[in-house]
Amino acid sequence: MSDPGDTAIGEAVLDLAVSRAVQVFGPRLQAAYALGSLAHEGFSSLVSDVDLGLILSDPLTEQDATVIDSVGNQVKETGAPLTDRLSVFWGSRQSLTFGGALGRFPPLDRLDLIRYGRLLTGQDQRSGLPVPTHRELVLAAARYCLTLVARYDLPEYVRDPAGLLQKGARVYTKTVLFPARFLYTARTGEIGRNHDAVEHLVKYHPGPAADLAGAALRWRGLPAAPEDPQAIALLQEGLIPLYLSCLEVHIALARFW
Repeated sequence: MSDPGDTAIGEAVLDLAVSRAVQVFGPRLQAAYALGSLAHEGFSSLVSDVDLGLILSDPLTEQDATVIDSVGNQVKETGAPLTDRLSVFWGSRQSLTFGGALGRFPPLDRLDLIRYGRLLTGQDQRSGLPVPTHRELVLAAARYCLTLVARYDLPEYVRDPAGLLQKGARVYTKTVLFPARFLYTARTGEIGRNHDAVEHLVKYHPGPAADLAGAALRWRGLPAAPEDPQAIALLQEGLIPLYLSCLEVHIALARFW
């Protein structure tokens, strides 16, 4: 469950962004949605992104991307809490139906929109939108999991988990919970909300990886101290099994297709 105080901070960022989007897009803004943990609970001001989805009328143009960036920059310039966490996904009914070069709505986020998006303004545009296929979701998650492996120095984190803890709760919880969520999506074809992903790991991948993911879920609300010996041990023992499980499951599915 989300803390009401935390949620209010995130909602304030959404309000700022939607207000600005309405100003710059006018009637082209057909709908705006809260996505992510502000749509399906679990928001934490310590670690969560503030995810916003915008659906514009067709045709999309290259200029739209510039305008979307300006909306995000203007929100951040207010200096309000968590405005640096704003992440905007955008597209049109045509791009969400048929794809295309313009817009930003990867498969996992399109599914989040369809399943959990909470309408903030405009008329709901989701009726009839195609749900991403299981194959699309798995391939997108596999790419992102590989990106995480490349982005994060996992061997260094395993050798020096205290160094990872010192990067802050936002970094170390995402390092753990992202691959856990991808595993859930690979098995179910559904959005891997954090608590569902941890329950899945406990059931299908018990051991150090599941223990670490369970701890990371708790750390979203109560961060681990940088020198916490229990946290250090969990990271040392669980990070490699967690990422190996994520990659192995996605590679097996990708080969099947």
